Amino acid sequence: MALIAGPTASGKSAIAIALAHRLAKAGRRGVIVNADSAQVYADLRVLSARPSEEEMKGIDHRLFGAWDGSEACSAAAWAARAKSEIADIHESGDVPILVGGTGLYIKVLLEGIAPIPEIDPDIRATVRALDEDAAYKLLQIEDPLRAAQLDPGDRQRVARALEVKRSTGVTLADWQLAKAGGIGEEIDLHPLLLLPDRTWLYERCDQRFEAMLHTGAIEEVAALLERELAPDLPVMRAIGVPEIAAVLAGEIDEETMVSAGQQATRNYAKRQYTWFRRQPPEDWPRAEIGFESENIDIDVYFASLLR
Repeated sequence: MALIAGPTASGKSAIAIALAHRLAKAGRRGVIVNADSAQVYADLRVLSARPSEEEMKGIDHRLFGAWDGSEACSAAAWAARAKSEIADIHESGDVPILVGGTGLYIKVLLEGIAPIPEIDPDIRATVRALDEDAAYKLLQIEDPLRAAQLDPGDRQRVARALEVKRSTGVTLADWQLAKAGGIGEEIDLHPLLLLPDRTWLYERCDQRFEAMLHTGAIEEVAALLERELAPDLPVMRAIGVPEIAAVLAGEIDEETMVSAGQQATRNYAKRQYTWFRRQPPEDWPRAEIGFESENIDIDVYFASLLR
């Protein structure tokens, strides 16, 4: 299985398509499987930069637009579907090409997920009601190891670690030692991480967001708002949705919306870049792309897969 991962706007989809066509020349069929947490939603064709039929260039794409926006797609739910698709592709004698920028999705698929029991609702409500400073201080007492690993301002992860410890009596780190269900040991993985020049990447982020506004992003958000979905659903918090919703409501002007959307995209790309630079195994190939070196030599990075 090939894996092409990296931050948004780094050119992953184009490289995946190129690999699929190169595999075809070698007499093998490549099938692209989505590993992007925004591209899974049917409601976000434009804002997630989901490949169009034309951009797919006849290559089979799976798990793109596979979830309705009314349903939150968790990493575990995505991994279960991805495992099924990958098994089906292998059974057909074809090559899965996993493509995306959601590190947690990829991590859960390869390493499995900790079998943490359901959190007690009362404990969850109590923890989530704590202010940021209080939650972090309590975590320092109840799970100091996890607290030392987290930014005090990372409210979501601090709350998660605290509620797990209080509800189960076991730290999140200990639960993670019992991970199960990953396919990393069962497959022959050929990974490639894209680590672009940051100036090049951020320029691409700005250009992409502005282009989205001219290709249906505003209409896409308007249609989403008409559904009156819960505001805490992932599809309602996707980059571009809150910003465009605000301009549609007359709360901000278009110039402010564009600037905010571009900044949110750059911030997300920065977080993804940091994750992919630090988290994956050191022996995974890294490609530093951008400016003059934008094109990837497929034969160099996937030579063993093309034999």
